[in-house]
Amino acid sequence: MAASKHEKRVHTAYLREMAGAFLVYAVLLMASIRFGRPMDDGLLRLLVLLSPMIGFCLALWAIARHLGRVDEYLRRFLLESFALAAGLTAGLTFSYGFLETAGYPRMSMFSVWMVLCGATMLVCLVRSVHEKLQTR
Repeated sequence: MAASKHEKRVHTAYLREMAGAFLVYAVLLMASIRFGRPMDDGLLRLLVLLSPMIGFCLALWAIARHLGRVDEYLRRFLLESFALAAGLTAGLTFSYGFLETAGYPRMSMFSVWMVLCGATMLVCLVRSVHEKLQTR
């Protein structure tokens, strides 16, 4: 089924807002690494090192706006997929926590975010394929 004009506008607006958020994030990340790491400890250094979170917050804003713009079906699909991915991420990271107690290397908290993103994409893909197979 082809996307309507409204769906295309919603998708374009989401991509534009998310691209802007990622651009802000990337610029602030490079600046925080370049200037924040060599700074002396203190409040200014802390603020510089945390500055990429501005881009992250803009991405959350873009996602919230997207969820407000899409129809009820897509909103439910996305929220259910994210809930399943969060559960999968919790299970995987909790399991790895037990492995760390047995001597496995400690992982950065950044890895949790990557697992969540990957799990969300995987869950959305599996649910989409399953849905298409159900409608045949």
